[in-house]
Amino acid sequence: MSTERFNLSEVRFIKRIVVGNDHPTNMRTEAEVEEAMALVNRCLQGTPRGHIVGIEKNFGLYTIGEHQVVLQYAVYNIGFNRKPMFFD
Repeated sequence: MSTERFNLSEVRFIKRIVVGNDHPTNMRTEAEVEEAMALVNRCLQGTPRGHIVGIEKNFGLYTIGEHQVVLQYAVYNIGFNRKPMFFD
C-alpha cells in the first residue's frame, strides 16, 4: 500500500464515465453497462491510478406510450495526475 496521499490540486485529467441508462431513446444493453463498470474498475486499479473525485447519482421518470419507465444511472468522475495511455 502506498504512503502517498491523493492531492486534488495535482489532478490534471478527469474522466467522466456514465454507468446505466441516462436517456430513454438511447438505451444501453447490459453488456455496455458491464463494460462501463469494467472501465471504472480499470481506472481505479490500473497505472496511473485514478481516484474518485465525485459521483453523480441520477434518475429520470419517463412516459413512453402508456408505460412509465424509471431510468437510473451513476456518473463517476475519476481524476488522474496525468492522462492514462489507455484513453488514447
